[in-house]
Amino acid sequence: MTHSLITDDKPDGHKLEDILNSLRGDIIKRATKIVDDHRPEAEHVLKNNIRILELLTEAVSLAEDSSAVLTRAFGPNYKGGPPRIGKR
Repeated sequence: MTHSLITDDKPDGHKLEDILNSLRGDIIKRATKIVDDHRPEAEHVLKNNIRILELLTEAVSLAEDSSAVLTRAFGPNYKGGPPRIGKR
């Protein structure tokens, strides 16, 4: 069972892209708090956060693409409905 994503056991879960977007927003808020701190440690953490944001942005695009493929092929996903692919 997943803790956050939509599944048969958790029909009120979230789409992957929504979770990734939320994480991205949290990291942006956190990064803005250290952007003017020029100590080496803060700059190192900011650099890491920027890289993480790049990877999250790529992951969001992939998740949105998968959702679009499934919607084109099988129609919209209804909460509580049968899975569009895979086994129950």
